[in-house]
Amino acid sequence: MIDFEALFRISYGLYIVSSGDKNRGNGFISNTVFQVTSEPPKFAICCNKNNYTAEFIKRTGAFSASVLHTAAAPDLFGRFGYKSGKDFDKLEGLNVRYGESTGVPIVLNDSIAFLECRLVQTVDVGTHLLFIGELLHSEILDDSKEPITYMYYRQVRKGVAPKNAPTYVDKSKLVPAIKASAFKKYECTACGYIYDEAIEGKKFTDLPLDWVCPSCGSEKEDFIEVKS
Repeated sequence: MIDFEALFRISYGLYIVSSGDKNRGNGFISNTVFQVTSEPPKFAICCNKNNYTAEFIKRTGAFSASVLHTAAAPDLFGRFGYKSGKDFDKLEGLNVRYGESTGVPIVLNDSIAFLECRLVQTVDVGTHLLFIGELLHSEILDDSKEPITYMYYRQVRKGVAPKNAPTYVDKSKLVPAIKASAFKKYECTACGYIYDEAIEGKKFTDLPLDWVCPSCGSEKEDFIEVKS
């Protein structure tokens, strides 16, 4: 038996993994960036094979990882987590630096640190590719803020993992909590965020028209009522 709720107790951070060059680049929200060796320092990232960024990493042989903080803007999660770079330029209009050693884009928006890595090994793990890179450059951008964790993103920001994430769990596999409530729930059709009136203490219909999803930045009209 697998209790999928147990998987949410594993600790992860949240990052923007990017690759490409000054002509064209792309990135995605990742919660699987981790150090695998200390000498030389190497880091691994996990990327869905269908993710557009995977093509850039394979082509350039390099990637960057920007460490996000707890107050990172919702539209960053929407842009890099729930939209495809095949449809638009994800980096357009953002504060982007290009790596000193590899030339890959590094997203600085709401980032407290970044890593720049040269790809040294690729491991096929089924639906995803594990890219292992040797660290070439790293830098602290803001040491006054705390890095965001996946647990914080789920419990405080009420966010969920996109379907391409290695930690995505089909909601149908979770054991529903039994709770009688007269309040309604509304779900973001873009990212799955649930606005629970019982928790928020305010009816969804009373929210202002310019209210947006705190997880991905989608508009209020993109929410649908969750039928019990």
